[in-house]
Amino acid sequence: MMRVLLPNISVAVQIELQDGYDSVADSDWLETVVRCGLAQVLSPDASGQVSLLLTDDDTVRELNREFRGVDRTTDVLSFSAAHAGHWAGDEAPPDAIESWHMDFPMPDGEPPPLGDIVVSVPQANRQAEAQGVPLLRELALLIVHGALHLLGHDHYEDAERGEMQRLERAALAEVFGDVDYGGASASSLRL
Repeated sequence: MMRVLLPNISVAVQIELQDGYDSVADSDWLETVVRCGLAQVLSPDASGQVSLLLTDDDTVRELNREFRGVDRTTDVLSFSAAHAGHWAGDEAPPDAIESWHMDFPMPDGEPPPLGDIVVSVPQANRQAEAQGVPLLRELALLIVHGALHLLGHDHYEDAERGEMQRLERAALAEVFGDVDYGGASASSLRL
């Protein structure tokens, strides 16, 4: 695993590894990945708080059902403090979801919350195996993808998708350099 310098942004990153996933990746490396994703968009003087949870399919499926209306697991979910997510369910979202936002009063000097990123490690592993890349490469991609969602980036329109992929490539190049993973380098990743 390559060590990179942390981007110079003042963001507190809380890492939570669900039981059984504490050996998947080093917490310092996970923090670096989150920061590299955020640094693609945030100004150097920006501050904030982000949490990252590495968990199982059941937890992600439950969150996906509750907050997006989709009753299946997915690879990554982002819960932005500033940008609304997309309800994808067949039925109308619950009233609590439509009006939900994170406008919490913060103590003086406390950085604002940017949001939460939740990654399904089993889904990331399945995707890594299907792509023939290391799990850490897939985790990094998903974490960066989630971090960009926290900052309002999306991929529903072609132009948005292209910009998001450009930012993902730049962040992953910071994390991995020009490492070749079975034909996929940071400049030619499956995105």
